[in-house]
Amino acid sequence: MKRILALAIAVLGAGLPGSGNPAYAITADDQALLQVDRAAFGLGHSFPALNEKVLDPDFTWTDSSGKTLNTSEFLRILSSGKGLARESGGKDDVSRPDGLRAATAHTYGLVGLVQEDNGKVYSVRIWIRRATGWNLLLYQAVSIGAPPSAQTGNGTCENPCNTVPFEPRNEDEREVIHAYQAVERAVTAHDSAAWGAHIADEFFAVTSNSDRPVDKAKRMAGLDNQKVGGIAPFPLVSARMFEFGDVMVMTSRQQPERGLPLHVTRVWFKRKGVWLEAYSYQTTIQAAPSTQ
Repeated sequence: MKRILALAIAVLGAGLPGSGNPAYAITADDQALLQVDRAAFGLGHSFPALNEKVLDPDFTWTDSSGKTLNTSEFLRILSSGKGLARESGGKDDVSRPDGLRAATAHTYGLVGLVQEDNGKVYSVRIWIRRATGWNLLLYQAVSIGAPPSAQTGNGTCENPCNTVPFEPRNEDEREVIHAYQAVERAVTAHDSAAWGAHIADEFFAVTSNSDRPVDKAKRMAGLDNQKVGGIAPFPLVSARMFEFGDVMVMTSRQQPERGLPLHVTRVWFKRKGVWLEAYSYQTTIQAAPSTQ
């Protein structure tokens, strides 16, 4: 039987951060960001507050099929009247019988994250605090529960473990790339201690290649329990980084040896001089040709 992505094997389940966890107490900044987000997204079928004044110049919108729009493409669709559905939450979401939005907001200096889920679709919206207010940098949705769309290769990990097609622009980007490579080497080696050394305590990850999200503890337990060899991370095709003080937002495209590519967003925090991965959203690009 072919082996699938390690994350899909190891994931055991985790809810969105903030639900009943005292470590995620809501702050005044969190609440203010949530109000901004609600004003922008409403019920999720029309976004009158999302315009060129609110969207960051580097804004992207990635839906659960992996289709990504830039600012001009997004605004053109909005102005056409066709509309775009926010794929999570909202009172009209029949998958939530209580009719409540499962949304949490967390602010980290200049960066704010709003996360939602409706049981099958998880989304993240990353906001940037500017002098004029919060600007939306990206929206990304991940649909879970479908059969994995990618399979691991032969167990080698030259890219990304040792080399990547990305040239850092400064020392912080270089350190993030080194941390990213260390994380991927630890996954290949099933070394939970080495992996955990580069992971923030609030770590949350979700991928189209699994049926549930994962937190730090469950991911480490999964690495410890993996006995099957030959698991390798997916090679990096391209990446972009956006630095905001001690927060780095990394978007990338990764291509498995066999299967569909993924659009990935990772958020890193610099704490005590070390960059730690805190959030990872991985969406399969359904329209891309599959490798065999």
